[in-house]
Amino acid sequence: MTHNQPDDADARRAIKPVICYPVETLPHPDMALYTQARRDLRKIDEVLVPPRDAKSFSVPAGHFFRISSVEGSQVGDLNLWNANDLSERFYSGKTRALHGTHITKGQQMWSSFPHLRPLATITHDTLDWYGIDDFGGSVHDVIGTRCDPYTHHLLKGGQYHHCCHSNLTRALAAHLDVPLAEAEPHVHDVLNVFMCTGFTRDTGQYFMKASPVRPGDYLEFFAEVDLLGALSACPGGDCSAEHSSDVASCHPLLVEVFAPKTDVLRARADNHANGYDRTHGL
Repeated sequence: MTHNQPDDADARRAIKPVICYPVETLPHPDMALYTQARRDLRKIDEVLVPPRDAKSFSVPAGHFFRISSVEGSQVGDLNLWNANDLSERFYSGKTRALHGTHITKGQQMWSSFPHLRPLATITHDTLDWYGIDDFGGSVHDVIGTRCDPYTHHLLKGGQYHHCCHSNLTRALAAHLDVPLAEAEPHVHDVLNVFMCTGFTRDTGQYFMKASPVRPGDYLEFFAEVDLLGALSACPGGDCSAEHSSDVASCHPLLVEVFAPKTDVLRARADNHANGYDRTHGL
């Protein structure tokens, strides 16, 4: 049952919104410095992520990494950790609160409490032209969690093992050489690379639509700390039909790691953990 509107319903709806986290005082990355550094890069590693699977990779602080579409339209689910302390990991919720539902060049992937510092800065995005479409959709979202076998079982039943959550769990377990049960708690909400998503205007539901990514497109990052990453090539393919599927057309994703050939990044400030004293009022 829907309740009757109060007399001042229109006035309540007309109240203007207030931005929760004004970012004028947020430290801004030195994009000119990163642009200078990325003119002179040397590839030191690459990992090809198979369709419906995941792979891990490492990026030293001060290096760049790039996620590329190489064969067909494909989205990926990205986890990042501080390579020296897995308790510090990508915090999608705070990144969303600071930057919005989708992120692009010049914005950063922030880490979990108590660190709350940039793990990576996006330095290049070949899909930055997409913007926000007429449905409210955009690319590279930090609103979706990751497709997982638990929700799949809840909604459809059965045992589906190639959801991104399971893919990331297997990749991390293999990298750490630990059992799946030990690796799984470290898997966290993702950056949905290349995925085109939004919220429906009428019901407010999370939606996806065919990704605009094409072979040759890429999203590039600068590692602000030593990083361990894991990337899943989502079983939804371009996510134009189903979130997890054995029939969707899926393609690999390429991760490349680059070292600057010059010492231009020595001018970059140290990336210290958050300065809150952690006394919590006591």
